[in-house]
Order: sequence, then C-alpha cells, then structure tokens
Amino acid sequence: MAIGRGVNPRSPSLPDRGSRPLAGAVEHSSDANVSREAPLRLQWRMQRAPLRILACSDAVDLADTIASHLGTTRTASREVWFACGEAKHVIDENIRGADVYVIQRAIVPGSSRTVYDRFVAALHAVDAARCADADRVTVLMPYFPGSRQDKRKGHVREGVSTGLFARMLSTAGASMVITVEPHNEAMIGCFRPSETVYEPVWNTGLLTRYFEEAGLVPDVVASTDVGGLEMARRFAQRLHSGLVALSKERDYSQTSTVINSTVIGDPRGKSVLIIDDIVDTAGSVCSAVRSLWAEGATDMVIAAPHMLLSGPAWERLHALKADADARGVGLRLVGTSAIHHPGSPDWYSSVPIEPLLADVIRRVNTRGSVRDLERP
Repeated sequence: MAIGRGVNPRSPSLPDRGSRPLAGAVEHSSDANVSREAPLRLQWRMQRAPLRILACSDAVDLADTIASHLGTTRTASREVWFACGEAKHVIDENIRGADVYVIQRAIVPGSSRTVYDRFVAALHAVDAARCADADRVTVLMPYFPGSRQDKRKGHVREGVSTGLFARMLSTAGASMVITVEPHNEAMIGCFRPSETVYEPVWNTGLLTRYFEEAGLVPDVVASTDVGGLEMARRFAQRLHSGLVALSKERDYSQTSTVINSTVIGDPRGKSVLIIDDIVDTAGSVCSAVRSLWAEGATDMVIAAPHMLLSGPAWERLHALKADADARGVGLRLVGTSAIHHPGSPDWYSSVPIEPLLADVIRRVNTRGSVRDLERP
C-alpha cells in the first residue's frame, strides 16, 4: 500500500502553517530497512489533513486553550447574530481540504442565549466549514444537549431529543461528534456511522488524578442513584475506595423533584465522593448528601464533569454548605472547565479539561486511539 494513500490531494493549497506535522505525530521513515508493515503503521500516525480549530462565540476561550495545547492557533472566523435573532458563521481563512474541529459550549451560565441558540450556532459553523470545502468537520461539544432525553419513559407522545440533535448534526455535515461522559452510552445508536461517527470521551482519569493530587481521595464513592452505579464503580476502582449506592425516588409529575434517597451500604464515619455525570438543579446531590449524613458519613466531595448548576442549584448548594459547617464536616464541589461559573465560591474547584480535549483531537487527527487515554 502506498504511504501517501488517504492524504487529501487538496491539502497543499492550505497555508504552510497547517501542513507541518502535528505535535506528537510520527513522521515517515526514510530507513530502507523498515519492514513492509511499517509504512502502514506510520501512515496511521500521520495527519488525516491539516488541522483547523473553529470556535463558536461562546467557546472562544475554550478553543484558544485547546489550540495552544495543540501548538497551533484558532482559525479566524466570526459568529454573526442579526437583530431578528438569526445567525450565521463566517470563516475568514482558507480551510479547503482541512480537518476542521468546531468547538462549542452548550451551557454558558449567565448568557442571554439559550442551549438551542448555541446548538444552532454550532450547526451554522459546520455548514460554513462544509461550504468552504473542508475535508472533515468534527463537532466537539463537551455536554451534548438533550442527552437526558434519550428515551420516552412510558410517555408515547413525547420526542427523543437526543436522536433529533444527532440527526441535525449529521444533516449539517458533521463527520464526527465528540462529547465528554455521555449520560447514556446508548446514544451512539442515534448516529449512523456511515454519516457521522460518535466519539465519547471519559474523564475518569482526569478527575481521579485531580483527587489524588488535591488530597481528596475518599473512603467510599457513591452514586446519586442506581443508574450511576457503574460510573461510581469506575472511580472507586481507580481510587481504591469502597462503594456505596443510593436508590433515588423521583416525582415525575414535577421536573427536577427527588422525593427520597435510600442508602445502600455503610458510610458511617467515612468521607464520601459523590460522583455524577450531570448536576443540574442539584436536587439529587443535596438529597444524597443529607441521606449519607443521616447514616453517619462525614466529609463530602460532589463531582461531575457537567456542572450545569441551573435554577435553584446555587441556593441549594449554599444551604448545604451551611449545613456542613454546622455539622463540622467538609463540603467541596468539583467540576471541569467545560462549563465556567464566574464568581463561584472558594469551595468550588474547576479541573482544566482542555489538555484532555486537545489530546483527543490530536489522536483523531492522526488516527490514534482515544480509548488509550483511559488506561491507568
């Protein structure tokens, strides 16, 4: 097989800054003694095409930091919003034949725009890149909107938003969609691989390293409900901690309402890490913490890659912190930089996720393994 096979013939038309090997990529060997299999292995470590980073306006800082970790700069582009509420994305550089990554945040606390505005903005960016003749377009959106609406829960007249968003991205021209810690792995079934590849990224290694370095390794790890037990087990194994589960009873006649949490296991006298993929209004985690305290647990760390913290979340968490202080126990909140909370209290920590996302982009661009990132 020819070494050059798979390299887009249009890539030489791009500026020189994009045609140099990506940091960490393996270049071709000129050694005449290389085995017959070596060219194939080397080919799979070369860039698919020159890398380009595009940012929607709500993710410029995220994209710039990711680009710096990749040793490049963000491609010049503009997100334009009109007075009537319509929008478009304008790319100001040549990206013909490039491997383009559109970076977007679905959740931006304090923004006047909605999740739907930002999702449509990402669609505009994908469409603009396709119209500019990009070779591939990947959407990197750490939190996938609608990911919790992946089933009907017995209601036959409601839609499945996860599938709707997936179809919209595919129709816009996305070659791949990258998200962090999906609410349900089954959402991969919402994408047709021949059109759009879905690439989930797990943050177990990222967060466990943080807990170890910050001295926050708990005695036990807990999930907020039985559905999150597998995620809690992953963290417990990596941290060499025990495992506790909670059974959550919800009132589905009301949104974001938890009636009761029942503890399964013995947390008495132990520090606890409560891990969840999403903390939205914080009703579940506050109920879980109080249930664990009732069973004799001590210090608490609440962690999630997607700290949405909307509606009454901060009010509930401040009340929980006051309760912890009154009990003489610790309470910490740990999220990631995928969602930025300006003015957050000193007991909230944000773990930088940009190095992980940059590594994922580097591996996808050079046909490397994303799964290897989760190896201990």
